[in-house]
Amino acid sequence: MRLAIQRLAHADGLPLPSYQTMYSAGLDLGAAIPEDQPLTLLPGERVIVPTGFVLAVPSGHEGQVRARSGRALREGLAVLNAPGTIDSDFRGELCVLLVNLGFAPIVIVRGDRIAQVVIAPVCQVSLEEIDTIDPTDRGTGGFGSTGR
Repeated sequence: MRLAIQRLAHADGLPLPSYQTMYSAGLDLGAAIPEDQPLTLLPGERVIVPTGFVLAVPSGHEGQVRARSGRALREGLAVLNAPGTIDSDFRGELCVLLVNLGFAPIVIVRGDRIAQVVIAPVCQVSLEEIDTIDPTDRGTGGFGSTGR
């Protein structure tokens, strides 16, 4: 599948989002912040970080912005609205809403890989309002109802 991407001026010199291995699901996204202005996220702080790119997500698909597991584990760096959704009709800059869930400040510098985007198919549905939903064996059991 082809994914059209536009580089904005503040991403000059940064690599395109890329898969890090042959079987990676997500394209790593870098921070397009000024070289001389690193971001420091204090514990509990959140910030919107620009990537410097605009994606033309194909119709019938979405972009899912997710955390990178290594930084989440080591530092507590998370995507606050994970997965963030990029709709196929959005044509603005791809930005990432990050939060520091760790216990120490996190410094982000230009080009740091901060998140990943997965392109995935979506299905839109038409709603049919009914009086009763068919029962199942599980019924109304919610969180934790299927065991460990």
